[in-house]
Amino acid sequence: MAENTKNVASNKKAYHEYFIEDKYEAGIALVGTEVKSIRQGKVNLKDSYVGIKDGEAYVYNMHISPYEKGNIYNVDPLRVRKLLLNKREIRKMTGLVTLKGYSLIPLSLYLKNGLVKMEMAVAKGKKNYDKRQDIAKKDAERRMQRRED
Repeated sequence: MAENTKNVASNKKAYHEYFIEDKYEAGIALVGTEVKSIRQGKVNLKDSYVGIKDGEAYVYNMHISPYEKGNIYNVDPLRVRKLLLNKREIRKMTGLVTLKGYSLIPLSLYLKNGLVKMEMAVAKGKKNYDKRQDIAKKDAERRMQRRED
């Protein structure tokens, strides 16, 4: 990420649950009160996912808390939000999802030059034994670090 970025929310569970294959950056179509709430860091990407419908990408289940001072301008916190991507990128993702069985998951949400951007990934789900191998590998690395220090 560049210098003018501020990470707002990240999906740490994604790296544990999936093998990350390819990453994309997308803008999001938001309402004004949602942007203010995002700037305060009131976003949750935990159970969110990206779906492609009618040649357009949308993010589902991304929770943006209502802005306190937004009163009548606040919208549904779990509403479906459109992602702003090139048609070429959407076609490529559609092919991967339908043919190879990959999933599209949000990794992080950040502010870049004043605009809200989402980093998303084309990912393949891990099995339980893959997760155990990753945990064992991390434990071994920690033990090696302790011995060096």
